[in-house]
Amino acid sequence: MPETPKAKGPSSHFPSIEKTYGKPISLCMGVLERARPVKHMELVSLLKTEHGLGHGHANALVAHVLATE
Repeated sequence: MPETPKAKGPSSHFPSIEKTYGKPISLCMGVLERARPVKHMELVSLLKTEHGLGHGHANALVAHVLATE
């Protein structure tokens, strides 16, 4: 049976984010989309202060959203 390819880049953090914070990625993505257009670190700060995410996880979500523009 072939192995499922592992996610790379910021999206590789998504399973851990959902498990750690109990929030679906779609909810976080919605928060980021509604907050735009603001700078990368402002979005990271938003997720950290208003949604309780750690810096690395918040950064991964923001990087993913900005990369898909």
